[in-house]
Amino acid sequence: MKNSPPPVMRSKPPIVISLLLKPALPLTFAPMYNIAPAAISVSRVNDRKPAAASRTRIESIDLLRGTVMIIMALDHVRAYFHRDVSLFDPTDLSKTTPLLFFTRWITHFCAPVFVFLAGVSAYLHGARKGRKALAFFLLTRGVWLLFAELFIVGLAWYFNPLFPYFNLQVIWAIGCSMIALAALIYFPFQLILLTGVLIIAGHNLLDNVHVPGNSLAAIGWGLLHDGGNFHLGNKQVFIHYPILPWIGIMTVGFCAGYLYRSSMRMGNRRSILICLGAGAITLFIVLRALNVYGESHPWSVQRNFAFSLASFLNTTKYPPSLLYILMTLGPAMVFLALSERVRTTWTSKIQVFGRVPMFYYLAHLYLVHLLAVLGAAISIHNWKAMFFLASSPARVTALKGYGFDLLVVYLVWIAVVLLLYPLCKRFDSYKRAHVATQWWLTYL
Repeated sequence: MKNSPPPVMRSKPPIVISLLLKPALPLTFAPMYNIAPAAISVSRVNDRKPAAASRTRIESIDLLRGTVMIIMALDHVRAYFHRDVSLFDPTDLSKTTPLLFFTRWITHFCAPVFVFLAGVSAYLHGARKGRKALAFFLLTRGVWLLFAELFIVGLAWYFNPLFPYFNLQVIWAIGCSMIALAALIYFPFQLILLTGVLIIAGHNLLDNVHVPGNSLAAIGWGLLHDGGNFHLGNKQVFIHYPILPWIGIMTVGFCAGYLYRSSMRMGNRRSILICLGAGAITLFIVLRALNVYGESHPWSVQRNFAFSLASFLNTTKYPPSLLYILMTLGPAMVFLALSERVRTTWTSKIQVFGRVPMFYYLAHLYLVHLLAVLGAAISIHNWKAMFFLASSPARVTALKGYGFDLLVVYLVWIAVVLLLYPLCKRFDSYKRAHVATQWWLTYL
């Protein structure tokens, strides 16, 4: 018998470069779960529904999402329990302490990771269902999230069924970004990626554009990029999360979902994620050190190393600056790469939170607020003032002097996570057993 000739090895350009530079690169929207690719048009996702596929969780994504869900609760506990919340911003370097600053700073990773992973999940949903089903899902889930932000999340924050105050935060941003993505997925893949990158990289050029007043134009620009506080009749609306940069983050996350297709080897995916993450971190360090672009608040040398480092890391979240996004998503991508093969008892528990993010988010807000009512009563303050709030508890005169030190904040945070774990685990089990037959579970 003759030996077969060795296979011919052909070098391929890096996938990231291929996505950007090859307009005719055939991309499929259905390779993720080892399903047969449907017929596609060049560089466009396919309208046809792919063959049925099993729902397989990507554990590194659940681990990252669960990690930031746990961290997020720390910030919300601080907002309800820390004694200095009403006095100054924890990122105000003239008044804060290093521990308080970094207690706030570490939670900066949460929102961009939520939105980025929502984009990744959208791609994976499309890989199972097809583009038309994905567009419908994104549109309907986006509308549902807007409703949830206004009336479910809002009730949790303020315990006021009259809703005099609407605070448009991360759930609002995710909902709006999903609605935008429902339209963007009909464009060529390269154009989707380019759109996301340009929004992230270029939106800081709009930092000096402002529309003053309470006019329709001012509200529209506030919704898109500027944020702000507005009055609509007897309702007050605070736009905490202007949507433009968050649309960019979700769009880039959607394109990153391409890395999780079934034909991508784990080693190649990990290498790409590490390169992208390290590149984002490096670009952040260079641009931040030079104070040239991407952040409206330059850093400066402070009285000691800890505060100088805090100044360097103190980037703008509202709206998220380019440097804020690089600072948070860079490490997140490295985390995704390094955690693919991590299997421990702790990671399995953290992944429970990552599999039920919306359930956890809503439950923890109500729990934290109820514990704050208890905290006000224990500290002999007017606990009834925690109900029918018209703004943040920190602005309520009847609660003046209420609050605890950071040790209590951390203890309450740990208690919240521990109390919610069995609830989340039970809901996770129910969801995994019934998601195929109960459609509403995909919206929670």
